[in-house]
Amino acid sequence: MIKVAIVEDNDDIRDGLAMLIGGSEGYQCVATYANAEDALADLVKNTPDVVLMDINLPRMSGIECTRKLRQLRPDLSIMVLSAYDDDEKIFESLKAGAQGYILKKTPPAELLEAILEVHTGGSPMSSRIARRVVQTFQVTGASVDERQHLSKRENEILSYLAKGYRYKAIADTLSISTETVRTHLRNIYEKLHVHSRSEAVIKAFTK
Repeated sequence: MIKVAIVEDNDDIRDGLAMLIGGSEGYQCVATYANAEDALADLVKNTPDVVLMDINLPRMSGIECTRKLRQLRPDLSIMVLSAYDDDEKIFESLKAGAQGYILKKTPPAELLEAILEVHTGGSPMSSRIARRVVQTFQVTGASVDERQHLSKRENEILSYLAKGYRYKAIADTLSISTETVRTHLRNIYEKLHVHSRSEAVIKAFTK
């Protein structure tokens, strides 16, 4: 059972997400918050597995809330669920510590899959978001030197990650098992000195 908390100021969206998660097998909505301040106060002691974080919150933003939560509860998996797909908000969210970034118009089944992925150590990004990552960053400078330590297969997997492929899709494309993808991913994280998919993509494709 994946325990999920929701930070969203829109009542209809918050209630809809709670109903979706609570009504889906293997998922449980354990808390909802209309603002960052209430979330910060409660999540110090509350123990969800995944936090869905809106960006455009009253007073404190979801980005700042993410940053503070990562300091207070580094064990939490935080995934931004936002209507915004502009570069600044995407990368500020990832730098603040979000392990994934999904657009609100994502279909329910894909949203549930993304929650599962972030809970199991992945960093899901909507394909549109992943494309923005690739378009914004170029492989230059020190990042190229670090990528030279990656094997051909590891570079292939990293490129598919940047395109927003899920682990199973990468495995199917390369005709390998999902567990092999995860093994390569652990090696990529170690060689790039990062801890998540989003960090790996950003570090590999930034100056």
